[in-house]
Amino acid sequence: MAQFRLNGSKMLAVDLNGETIRALNGSMVAYDGQMAFKRQGMTGGEGLRGALKRRIAGEGMTLMEITGTGTVFLASEATEVTLIPLQGDTLLVESESLLALDGQLQTGVQFIGMRGMGTGQGLATTKVEGHGTVAILSLGPAIALEVNPQMPLCVDPHAYIAHRGQLTQDVVTDVNWRTVLGQGSGESVQFRYQGHGLVYVQPAERGGILEI
Repeated sequence: MAQFRLNGSKMLAVDLNGETIRALNGSMVAYDGQMAFKRQGMTGGEGLRGALKRRIAGEGMTLMEITGTGTVFLASEATEVTLIPLQGDTLLVESESLLALDGQLQTGVQFIGMRGMGTGQGLATTKVEGHGTVAILSLGPAIALEVNPQMPLCVDPHAYIAHRGQLTQDVVTDVNWRTVLGQGSGESVQFRYQGHGLVYVQPAERGGILEI
């Protein structure tokens, strides 16, 4: 199995010995050894049915296959990289936050329904499952927040990256006269997670500016 490791907080190094990984198209910054790169095209490695689901849902993901022997270094716009090992479980992740994944992992589309409308996330998110490592991107270091049945978690949709475990997701709104008049929290729509698992968030909202 390919070995994923961090080279600093903003670069991923993957050691390959004949294995294949999938990575964000254009994310390769350097490599040593012998590597072959193949753009996965419109199907993204999920077949025509998967490509059709993504097109209908408006969920985009452009990946390339990397096969070889040596080490490949991956990064994207100096954003932080976090490694998430999967052992037969499932990770739901925003496609724009996906940097790389082990070639043995399966990807697909998870529909979240109309509750994604109005939050900037659309109708679906990307599902990754199986055994292997996933590398995700975040504005600032990703933070894993635990959810348990006694303590639901609410998250700003623009700070959400991914989640795993036995969790249900819905949308809660706080639109009232205090919010309209500017006396509320300023966060009128949140994702709420209930059950048992982890939710990964970033310390900056999409479209915002992170001060370093």
